[in-house]
Amino acid sequence: MTELRFDGRVAVITGGGRGLGRSYALLLAGKGAKVVVNDPGAPIKGDGNDAGVAQQLVDEIRAAGGEAVANTDSVATPEGGRAIVQTALDTWGKVDILIHNAGNVRYGAIRDIGYEDFKSVIDVHLMGAFHVVQAAFPLMCDAGYGRIVLTSSIGGIYGNNRCVNYGIAKSGMIGLNNIAALEGEEFDVRSNVIVPSAVTRMAEGLDISQYPPMEPELVAPTVGWLAHENCNVSGEMIASIGGRIARCFIAETRGVYRPGWTIEEVDREMAAIHDKSEVLDFGLHGHVDHIGYSFAMARKGG
Repeated sequence: MTELRFDGRVAVITGGGRGLGRSYALLLAGKGAKVVVNDPGAPIKGDGNDAGVAQQLVDEIRAAGGEAVANTDSVATPEGGRAIVQTALDTWGKVDILIHNAGNVRYGAIRDIGYEDFKSVIDVHLMGAFHVVQAAFPLMCDAGYGRIVLTSSIGGIYGNNRCVNYGIAKSGMIGLNNIAALEGEEFDVRSNVIVPSAVTRMAEGLDISQYPPMEPELVAPTVGWLAHENCNVSGEMIASIGGRIARCFIAETRGVYRPGWTIEEVDREMAAIHDKSEVLDFGLHGHVDHIGYSFAMARKGG
């Protein structure tokens, strides 16, 4: 089997100093990538910083013969996003790979979460993704190559109690990914979402006694493939949990067509509307395909 390497590629990894980001950085650097390790070194709530976190990993990569540079800017501002990408340009002159992994945790339910706690998580996870994507994406398109990996969560797909800020942020990542995939298609810029599950600092306070092995290193190879030139998909979500890798996707039922509806008719047809015997997976061009399928059903009368 031919080894998949990253020789000559430049990767930017946000939140790269610890946990999942650290495992991504070590894997890519060990396979020849030049890596910007971005990490302000903040505690899990995102309040504070420690510049030594990113630099410690950079030193480790260099000691092993790899190339890396540290960056401690925050993804939470447009200026921070631009500065992170600029670090790659100043050091190596390009950006081939962007992995947005930065995150923080501030739990809260809809009825009682404070606005600052809500906004802090949105700013780091979702706005942070936009800030670094907007900075790197034009460079990739102009160069005719790029790989973007954004981080969502099962909490963003399925939801989770008392995680309203996190759930919204991770759901929003799906929309950003779809747009980046569509706009990057003609330039060989591919964007995908990793849906990772691993025991890191973010699992603090959870009962993990019944978990199978869930080290970050189990997730890293999936992210490595999504970041590699061999990656032949775009606009997709790939989950990695406890050694299991699976594709997640948004689907539709066939649905029911009528030329006109009353509330009572909607009520009567709801079981058929929910019928999953035929599931439609429209994929990257789902916007167009959804409309086309619906219009065709209307033209045929059902």
